Amino acid sequence: MFLVDASVWVSLAESGSPYREPAMSLIREQGTNLSALDLTLYEVANAIGVKQGNADEASRVNRLLLRCCRDRVYGVDVELVESGLRIAAEFDLTAYDAAYVAVARRHGLTVVSVDFRDLVSKGLAVTPDAANYP
Repeated sequence: MFLVDASVWVSLAESGSPYREPAMSLIREQGTNLSALDLTLYEVANAIGVKQGNADEASRVNRLLLRCCRDRVYGVDVELVESGLRIAAEFDLTAYDAAYVAVARRHGLTVVSVDFRDLVSKGLAVTPDAANYP
């Protein structure tokens, strides 16, 4: 099972993204094994709907996320926030990135991201192509 962060979902809306094809392949091939955070929906809305100015595309991507992840969209609780804060301090992450790691650790999931600087390079996540072709 994979916990897919917002960077992967956002890459679906970026036609020039080198991660678009691997992200689409991951969703096609692993769709029933995907999960997300409720935070991801807001991150997608912000990145695509606000920053790119494309609310319709943000809605489309969020609907796809919900279709793929169904009942595997994880919410926040106090223990996750506390765990996330420890992880953020240990790995020099934002609370948002640390939230993905905290949820993944709690549920035995692998984080999938295209955030090389903060997650992949630190061994906290794998790329979409690595997740799809172990």
